[in-house]
Amino acid sequence: MVGGGKKKQTRSNRSSIHRLKEDRISQLPDSLLCKILGHLPAKEAVKTSVLSTRWKSLWLWAPSLELDSNKFPDFNAFASLGDRFFDSNRVSCIDKLELKVYESDNDDVEDYVAYFTSWIDAAVKRKVQHLHVVSLPDEYSFEIPISLYISQTLAFLKLQLVALVSAESFSLPCLKTMHLEEIWFQYPNETTFERLVSSCPVLEELKIIEFGNAPNVFRVHSFSLKRLEIKIRYALTDDYLNVVIDAPLLRWLRIDDCLSERYMINNLDSGAKLDISLSFGELLPNEETVSSKRYIIRDLLPRISEVGEMIMYLDIFKVIHYYSKLEPLPHFGYMSRLDITLCVSDLKWLPTFLEHCPNLKSLVLKLDTQFKEIHSEEMKQIRFSHVPQCLLSSLKFVDIKSTISGYTAEMKLVRYFLESSAILKKLTLRLKYCSNEIVIFKKLLKIPRRSTKCQVVVL
Repeated sequence: MVGGGKKKQTRSNRSSIHRLKEDRISQLPDSLLCKILGHLPAKEAVKTSVLSTRWKSLWLWAPSLELDSNKFPDFNAFASLGDRFFDSNRVSCIDKLELKVYESDNDDVEDYVAYFTSWIDAAVKRKVQHLHVVSLPDEYSFEIPISLYISQTLAFLKLQLVALVSAESFSLPCLKTMHLEEIWFQYPNETTFERLVSSCPVLEELKIIEFGNAPNVFRVHSFSLKRLEIKIRYALTDDYLNVVIDAPLLRWLRIDDCLSERYMINNLDSGAKLDISLSFGELLPNEETVSSKRYIIRDLLPRISEVGEMIMYLDIFKVIHYYSKLEPLPHFGYMSRLDITLCVSDLKWLPTFLEHCPNLKSLVLKLDTQFKEIHSEEMKQIRFSHVPQCLLSSLKFVDIKSTISGYTAEMKLVRYFLESSAILKKLTLRLKYCSNEIVIFKKLLKIPRRSTKCQVVVL
């Protein structure tokens, strides 16, 4: 029996060795192998061509490719691989393409232009869906070929350090996401950018980082746009821009502008939900900065004050607070829900802002807590003496997302809402797991509630 067991074990070992020798990857269908190759860097995908006759041309049919000139010894090697991939005999579609060119001292700019143009033309012909183009030749911006402006399949487009040319026709019916970084214009024509955005009927996300020789008026006109980010940290021109945003479905707006651009927002729906951040090239704006930018805020605040729901971050609340010292705040009369993040030191200004939200029904509050702040004498002396109108007539739900540890400022905040809110239905708290948890519970139970229907939920 022992001998028979050894024979079975030997056969089993041989079987295992045989299976290990099998090329199971090559047994996969070509379509799946091509998808796998599409996740490899271009040079690595090409290396698979030496495995066997079958693998020789498989990489040419990969649905995606990243071509980065930095990963090739010279321009000729880079261009040769690109030409093979975009050969006119190729008939399969291209899902994703990244073209990145970083010019060296020995390269000819004209060579880049010719190859880039032909490759993008080929990608459009092969129904590319996801395109990312970076061009970094010295003192030169590659002009995007006109064929890209009429792609019927492109869904994602990211362009960096390239030039947009004027065109007779723009048509991008499938484009949902567009990121433009340090874009230059062939001519600073106000209609080029506006027509580009307007030609994308399903565009949902637009990100603009820096402008080149842009026109004086930059119009974002879209009936489908939901997310917009504009980031301007340094001037590429001497003229300031007037940015006009006409996007009635806008839900998320982030403006990070350290210069002095003017912003106008039109046609925001009163029922809109707006996620907004506003900074001036700083982590947190200060009083001096806000004072110097007050005319920008004066144009912006009345527009955003008409939305029904809003998410505010640390920066925008500080901007609004410092601005309120200079000029009267508009009323956020349509706002029914506010999700706001505050520094602990800014808590004392919350009632003043809520006074401008007379119809607020739901408040979600997050505290950006710092150990030194929460223990400071200033926080121990904090007072919430003012009761805004919304606490008396409309506020029904308060959700404090930050965990409560029982510190003086936190308990004063909880007491303020319980004692001041006349029709509050629900206050949601989150207790931090700690040894004095029972003590915090007892303190909560002792706080009187102005609303007899108020339920305190502790998570």
